[in-house]
Amino acid sequence: MSQSPAAQLRVFATVDAEALRTRSRADFVYDSLRDAIWEGRFARNERIREEEIARVLGVSRTPVREALQRLQQRGLLVIGPGRGLMVAELNKQQVLELYAMREILEGSAARFAARHADEAEIEILYKLQRDLAEAGDDPIPLVKMNRRFHQAVYEASHNKYLMQALDTLNDSLALLHSTTFRAPSHRRETDEEHRRIVAAIEARDADAAEQAARHHIRQARP
Repeated sequence: MSQSPAAQLRVFATVDAEALRTRSRADFVYDSLRDAIWEGRFARNERIREEEIARVLGVSRTPVREALQRLQQRGLLVIGPGRGLMVAELNKQQVLELYAMREILEGSAARFAARHADEAEIEILYKLQRDLAEAGDDPIPLVKMNRRFHQAVYEASHNKYLMQALDTLNDSLALLHSTTFRAPSHRRETDEEHRRIVAAIEARDADAAEQAARHHIRQARP
């Protein structure tokens, strides 16, 4: 069923429209849709309607069409009944394969970060880790903060090819619509796992950093 324009506006309530001034419209639409899917604002198998997205985001249908094609290429959208595009849904085997790759890539990112991160990057990691530990229980801000933490580890790796691979993988993760922050007991475990990753990076212990990151991903697997 098609959402009303008001409902679509709620879907994009957290999107910063000012990004239109600094990025291409296609990139703006792509990021807006990907984030809405990641945060569960679009449901699995929900129809994505080009004309409604264009109207709500205030752009023409051309950049929307380009963004939808990119999302389809990345596997976030699939062709549904009536040839329309809809949000994809991962099966159990796909989730297992995705997390197997995530464990390898995130472990490698932490390993490289232990070797190459500078002092400013380590300070940023500690700040993000503390902010996460002290945050409230609203899942959407937590998911965003968690993504910033992991992105900071990727950037500290100083390996552009690894970052490209993680960017593609993280698009697929958007389909899970899940967060590991809901249970308070798991929050404490997650906070400690993050702290261990940063501490190992600061100590320049590449083996410990990789093992801490891989353990963290195994614990987060749905």
